[in-house]
Amino acid sequence: MRSTLAVYLRLVRVGLRTQSAYPLAAVAGVAANAMFGLIKASILLAAVASAGGALRGYDAATMAAYVWVSQALIGLVQPWGGSQIAASTRSGQVAVELVRPLDVQGAHIADDVGRGLFGVLPRTLPTLAVGALTTGLFLPHALAPYVLGVGSALLAVVLSSACRYALGVLGFWVVDARGLQTLYMVVGSFLAGLFVPLPLMPHWLQALAAATPFPSLLMAPVDVISGRVTGPAAYAVLAHQGLWLIAAWALGAVLTRAGARRLEIQGG
Repeated sequence: MRSTLAVYLRLVRVGLRTQSAYPLAAVAGVAANAMFGLIKASILLAAVASAGGALRGYDAATMAAYVWVSQALIGLVQPWGGSQIAASTRSGQVAVELVRPLDVQGAHIADDVGRGLFGVLPRTLPTLAVGALTTGLFLPHALAPYVLGVGSALLAVVLSSACRYALGVLGFWVVDARGLQTLYMVVGSFLAGLFVPLPLMPHWLQALAAATPFPSLLMAPVDVISGRVTGPAAYAVLAHQGLWLIAAWALGAVLTRAGARRLEIQGG
């Protein structure tokens, strides 16, 4: 058990090193986060001002916190549709991975989590700094929101990897999963609360989002870190994320076993 855990931790480190080979991509990521953060901040803060200083529970300070914490978490959580398993399935490399004495799903998710965690220093913290220097960054003074926020962010990172793995495994059944990945990216980012906070959406759309794992990818850690959700409610948010992680992992495992049974590799 201990040796298996050590292997997965080593794969996380491999993912970190792999992503660190592209420092210019991190710089570009910070620039993109900052640009879109400023655009979001100008629009949403203007909406708060036009509403008389409060909009569905958000004032200027909490809205600014939402904008910059959500932008900072993008590189960490990676709520997009891409995954290494999709590329491996398309190329046939997955046939080799399936015969290795290591769980394919766990190995891919560990590597992907490492790639996401790399973004903490070169993307997450600089994006927060941009927010503090421009619109201001109003975060809680207590320690608890940050401790729980780190846990929520880690759950979001692993959940995002598990969801994208399950999506990529569909490559066993479709010729090219990139269309599904694009759909996942658009719908998932919107329902995760990347563009506007979920409380600003119509109630029927909030209900739809709540029936998916997407709010647990971004809105959940944003609410915990910014202090909008505290105490028992914050623990409930983490528990909700954990349940979605179990469900996504189980789905990926079922799809992997089913796909392995029907896998056909052509060529020499």
